Amino acid sequence: MADPRLKSALDAGRFIVAPGIFDLISARVADGMGFDCLYVTGFGTVASHLGVADAGIATYTDMVGRVGAMAQGVRTPVIADADTGYGGLLNVRHTVQGYEAAGASGIQLEDQEMPKKCGHTPGRRVIPAEEMALKIRVAVDARRDPDFLIVARTDARTTLGLEEAIRRGRIFAEAGADIVFIESPESEAEMEAIGRAGIGRPLLANMVEGGRTPILPAERLRAIGYAMAIYPAIGFLAATAALERAYAHLKAHGDSTAIGESYGFKRMTELMGFPEVWEFEKSWAVKGE
Repeated sequence: MADPRLKSALDAGRFIVAPGIFDLISARVADGMGFDCLYVTGFGTVASHLGVADAGIATYTDMVGRVGAMAQGVRTPVIADADTGYGGLLNVRHTVQGYEAAGASGIQLEDQEMPKKCGHTPGRRVIPAEEMALKIRVAVDARRDPDFLIVARTDARTTLGLEEAIRRGRIFAEAGADIVFIESPESEAEMEAIGRAGIGRPLLANMVEGGRTPILPAERLRAIGYAMAIYPAIGFLAATAALERAYAHLKAHGDSTAIGESYGFKRMTELMGFPEVWEFEKSWAVKGE
């Protein structure tokens, strides 16, 4: 079942900030921070799980297990990237029901042609708007829980322009999407235009460090009409930079004693639940051992 807290927060007008998670460590860390929502990033999940580009290589089978592990490993509601739904209308129905059963509270579907590409990279092509609207209607019909949110994304801005992207946003809202996601506007003025467009559904902003869209504070995003911001790359960019520094130090110096502040092994055992394991073992220990 979807977690009703996320839909309730949106309905109440609370601005949602969602960090990207990509594995169970990032999920556990983010889960303890008090966010209203966590976002399972396709880019980061594909990179960490398969070690390849987010370019349509990952399948539904690759993703649903990872989504389920993250969703079931946290207490915070999760929205998960599902690319194009991994195929046609039947695939969309199967994907929505699979993500919902896996424990996600929302799914993101996009209007790219297959194979899809990361939203802040070049060469993306989109399917006809009416075809995507049909996918959204199938997704809405397929969900079993009305608290399970359908996030409809359009990648039309980069190749077809902002006006077409906004037109698609309106069409997707009319098709029943709960949240509309117009990917990669290229200026604050474009983001303001999206906010003024009267799309009729909560708007999602994608804040990618180094991407095509300017990074705006939550207060500014709310002021110009957005209801939610995802930060899909913040976790895996920070983790990769930290790994690079640590491994470079080890290679250069042959030890890890002067790397600087790290998370700490004790904190890591706590994060991953070792104290509960030790308490269990203690309580069930055979007398006399």
